[in-house]
Amino acid sequence: MNIFRLTGDLAHLLAIIILLLKIWKTRSCAGISGKSQILFAIVYTTRYLDLVTTYVSAYNTLMKIFFLASSFATVYLIYVKFKATYDHNHDTFRIEFLILPAVILALLINHAFTPLEILWTFSIYLESVAILPQLFMVSKTGEAESITSHYLFALGSYRGLYILNWIYRYAMESHYDLIAIVAGIVQTVLYCDFFYLYITKVLKGKKLQLPA
Repeated sequence: MNIFRLTGDLAHLLAIIILLLKIWKTRSCAGISGKSQILFAIVYTTRYLDLVTTYVSAYNTLMKIFFLASSFATVYLIYVKFKATYDHNHDTFRIEFLILPAVILALLINHAFTPLEILWTFSIYLESVAILPQLFMVSKTGEAESITSHYLFALGSYRGLYILNWIYRYAMESHYDLIAIVAGIVQTVLYCDFFYLYITKVLKGKKLQLPA
């Protein structure tokens, strides 16, 4: 554990809390991509299967349970509780084009050809592109509510801080995981345009708008 990982985890928690509060308080999931949330639920399910086989720490266990529970709760809110407010007309990204390549890559490039390791690797690859349906939806509608923008910024910050965590661990512990690093860099790059717009517009009180 180090300050970069801790702040990265807190940014991740903040992103999820912002999203859940936005949906619950407004009683609406307008502007939220259900498909991205499905992908995140798949990511956490396949990554945290080791909950039943491996104990690392209370912190680690609680974080895993929170991410699992919150991801399925979000999917429930979007597709069941507030289904009438879900904008399926704009949430049209074909997620099979993200899932299938992640499966193939996990089978070809992994640390060990075992079920849990392949599923963990699949989750890393899939998480790197899981936000694409949300970014595609924002691009398609041309704008995002401020609260949705805050969610995306916190989520992107989590990945950026994890890159600093990997740099720190390599410098201090000579430890690195090339699969996680490359996937994390890909994920952070996907947020670059959004970060620029967030800083130059949202933080100045303007609505975030992307070219449709």
